[in-house]
Amino acid sequence: MDISKLIDKESYAKKYPNSKRIYEDAIRYIPAGVNSTARMVKSGWDPFPLSVQRGVGSRITDADGNDYIDYLLGLGPDILGHRNPYVTEAVTKHINEVGTVFALASELDGQVAKKMTECVDSLDKVRLSNSGTEAVIYALRLARAFTGKNKVIRFEGMYHGFSDSIYWNKHPSEKAFADNGRGIPEPQGPGLPNGLEQNLIICQWNDLDMLEEIIVEQHDEIAAVITEPIMCNTGCVLPEPGYLEGVRRLTEEYGVLLIMDEVITGFRVALGGAQSLYGIKPDLSVFAKGMGGGFPVAALGGRADIMQLIDDGIVSVAGTYSGNGIALAATNATLDYMREPGRFESFNEKAIRLMNGLDKIFRLSKLDAYVVGVGPLFQVWFAKEKIRNYRDAERYADGEMFTLWWREMLDRGILFHPHYYENMFISMAHTDADIDETLEKAEDAVKSMEQKLGL
Repeated sequence: MDISKLIDKESYAKKYPNSKRIYEDAIRYIPAGVNSTARMVKSGWDPFPLSVQRGVGSRITDADGNDYIDYLLGLGPDILGHRNPYVTEAVTKHINEVGTVFALASELDGQVAKKMTECVDSLDKVRLSNSGTEAVIYALRLARAFTGKNKVIRFEGMYHGFSDSIYWNKHPSEKAFADNGRGIPEPQGPGLPNGLEQNLIICQWNDLDMLEEIIVEQHDEIAAVITEPIMCNTGCVLPEPGYLEGVRRLTEEYGVLLIMDEVITGFRVALGGAQSLYGIKPDLSVFAKGMGGGFPVAALGGRADIMQLIDDGIVSVAGTYSGNGIALAATNATLDYMREPGRFESFNEKAIRLMNGLDKIFRLSKLDAYVVGVGPLFQVWFAKEKIRNYRDAERYADGEMFTLWWREMLDRGILFHPHYYENMFISMAHTDADIDETLEKAEDAVKSMEQKLGL
C-alpha cells in the first residue's frame, strides 16, 4: 500500500491557514522560510511548518488557535515546560536589575559552574558557551591539544553540531558504507573543505569489536572518541549492555580521550546526565538544551588536567556572548529548580508511564511498532526488527508509517517532530492528566491507522 496517499495535505492546508500564510510570507525573505533545517518542509513539516502563537507549561497554541500537548519542547530545551515561572522571573529580574552582556566576570559565573560540577561527577571545571556546536568545537580542540594527536572517531547517525570538522556521516548514504563494515567519511552536504576527512574515522554504534579494531590499529593517531551516550539523532537508540563500559575501557587503555556529547541527554535523563545512569566517567563532556530551561546556553567541562590548557592560555575558549547574564540567570535558576528534592523522581515516573503506555498500545495493535527510550527521552520505531545503529534504522524503519502516526496525533492535539529521526520529549510541566489524555488519543490514533491500512 502507498501510505503517502493516506496523508491528506489538502486538509492540513485548510486546518492551518495562518501557518500557511506566515510560511508563504517568510519564504520571500528567509531561505526555506525558517531559521533551522529541522523546521523545513524537507524535514517533515510538509507542506509547510506550523507557526506558534504562544506556549505555557506543557502546552502550546499555534497561529490558527489550535492547542496541543507539546512533546516537541523546542527539540529538548524546554525541560521545565514553556515559560516556567521560576526561571522566567530569575531572567527578567537579572535583565531589569543587572543587565545582559558586559564581557566581564560576575559572581554568578562561579555559582553556575559550581552547581554543574556538583551535579555531574566527571566535571572538575566548566566553561560556558552559547550552543552545542561551539562546545563540541572546543572539546575537539582541547582533545587534540592535550594528546598531540589529530584523528577523531565518530559514529554514523550521530550529530555533534554543524562545524566543518565533525559535520560528517550524520546520515550518510550507502556509498559511505565500506565492505569491512566501517564507514567512509562523507560530508553531510556540500561546502565542507576537502582534507578534513583525513582526521576522521567513522565507526558503527553498538559495535565494540569494530571500535576495538580501530583503536588498536590507530591509537597513536587518535585524539578522542566522541559519542552520544544514547543515540538521539537517529531516533532513539540505546547502548547495548556493556557497550559504553567497553568504550571507556578501550579509550583509557590506549590513551584516547572520551568526549561525551550530552547536548540532548544532559540534565534530562538524569540530573547527572546519561553518564551517571550508565556509570561512565568521560574525560570531557558537552551540555546544552536542558541546562538552560528554554534559554540558549551550552557548556564544556571535564578533567582538571585537560581544562588546565584553558587556564594556562594554551587553548583559547572564547565568545562574546559566552556566560552572558541571561544564560547565567537561566541556568542558575534551572539547576536550582531541578535539584529540589523529589523533582526528578516525579519527572521520571510520569515519563516512564507515558513511554510504557505508548509501547503497550503498539504491542497490542496490529502495527509493527515499539517504543525505545530512557524516561523523558524516547521515540516510536515503526519497524519489524530491532534497531541498534544507523544502518539498521535505514534498513528497517518505516518513515511513511511514522508520518501517518504523526498526522493522526497532530489532528488529535498531540505535537512532536514529524521525522522519525528526531525524538519525543516530556517536561516537568506535564501532568498526570496530560499523560492520560495523550495515551487515550494515542490509542484512538492507532485504531484509526489500522482502519486506514485495512488491518
